[in-house]
Amino acid sequence: MTDLLPPWPLFSAFLFASLALAVTPGPGVLYVVTRSLVQGRDCGLVSVAGVAFGNLGNALAASIGLAALFAVSSLAFSVVKSAGALYLIYLGIRMFRSSSVESPAVKPEVAPLGHVFREGFVVALLNPKTTVFFAAFLPQFLDPSAPPMLQSMVLGSLFVAIAAVTDSAYALAAGMVAPTLRGNTARRVGLRVGGGLFVSLGIFTALSGARGTR
Repeated sequence: MTDLLPPWPLFSAFLFASLALAVTPGPGVLYVVTRSLVQGRDCGLVSVAGVAFGNLGNALAASIGLAALFAVSSLAFSVVKSAGALYLIYLGIRMFRSSSVESPAVKPEVAPLGHVFREGFVVALLNPKTTVFFAAFLPQFLDPSAPPMLQSMVLGSLFVAIAAVTDSAYALAAGMVAPTLRGNTARRVGLRVGGGLFVSLGIFTALSGARGTR
């Protein structure tokens, strides 16, 4: 395993850059925080797992050359980016619709954990910016004398692990304030704010040409 890692000075630079990217809010972080605020810590942590597996899928895609396709084909990048943007907008609209439904219960209904996991997975997987990041970032830390695909998979998996840790911190922090959203009025406000954020992020993703945020 150590043969697949760069020397320490270079490896430390990789860890620092990965941490900086992981804590930068993006679709995955927003999904985790929204789930944690509206539905509590457990759903937030499950969403972290879904996002992590989606990020891992992007890392593996980069390792086998899918990112190279995105880099040379604006059509391929646009198709996947648009799909991700539409999905974010769909989640936001669904939150808006949920906020208009009155519930006599004090505690909001929690979505099935499998559903939360799948949504987090799709949100992360349909973010081609992450794949392009892996393709542009990882080669700087690869050793030409070692298998490049194995190296990129190892480094990509390390990045996913770092992101999962920071996402978990977001989920735990948001989960601490989730009890304030237990009332119907607070729940509606939380859902509307979350829905607005998802719709705004989806529109921004669709219109943005940037390729650097997770």
